[in-house]
Amino acid sequence: MNKGDLVGKVAKEAGITKRQAEAAFESLIKGIVSSLKKGQKATFVGFGTFSVAKRKARKGRNPQTGAPINIAARKVPKFTPGKELKSAVK
Repeated sequence: MNKGDLVGKVAKEAGITKRQAEAAFESLIKGIVSSLKKGQKATFVGFGTFSVAKRKARKGRNPQTGAPINIAARKVPKFTPGKELKSAVK
């Protein structure tokens, strides 16, 4: 399933236009991104939690040359599935 499929499904089930469903979807994504930018979590009970994880600086290797390189520390998005989502997938 991709974004278009999901928007179409939401529009059909909610009885709204695809344009309205896409606007709602975009608003949801913007809200999650905004929360993560502030360092906050976005939790959806039963579905899961979006959060920001910190990766430490580490050493790696260039796969083409094998030369060692330094990989800088950075923040990455993280998703932890909720109990209901985990059980639905089993």
